[in-house]
Amino acid sequence: MKTSSISEIKKALLVLDNFQVVELCLRLAKYKKENKELLNYLVFDASDEHAFVHEVKEEINSLYAELPRANAYVTKKGLRKLLRTTHKYIKYANSKTIELDLLLHVCHKLKSERFSPPVLSFVNVTLEKQMTKMRKAMEGLHEDLQYDYNQELEKLF
Repeated sequence: MKTSSISEIKKALLVLDNFQVVELCLRLAKYKKENKELLNYLVFDASDEHAFVHEVKEEINSLYAELPRANAYVTKKGLRKLLRTTHKYIKYANSKTIELDLLLHVCHKLKSERFSPPVLSFVNVTLEKQMTKMRKAMEGLHEDLQYDYNQELEKLF
């Protein structure tokens, strides 16, 4: 079976009435948790980005507080989960400023704690990768915002 392109799907959706589009969205949301979360963001959280960022930061804080520190393997696994969750919300928001705010928050959390040497090398590599992502995200922003975020990065590193 051949999958249609996005433009073909868009044209087909424009022909449907509102009720049918709602039914299709709900059916899509049933089959995958990520679709449901994205739909939840678009319907409830997209209008208030500040509250969304605050809510995500709270979730990051709780994940960080629950981070197992028993051994290096489990700690690295917990850090990967924290980053995966953060990047999931960044993908939903599709905003460079939200991406920078959330990544800066995660990096501040990682910099604030002392990790054991095996975990520390992983954290340092992770911080470098996140810094690269933040610099790339800053390229598309206004000069004033770039300056502000550069100041934040300088404080962090």
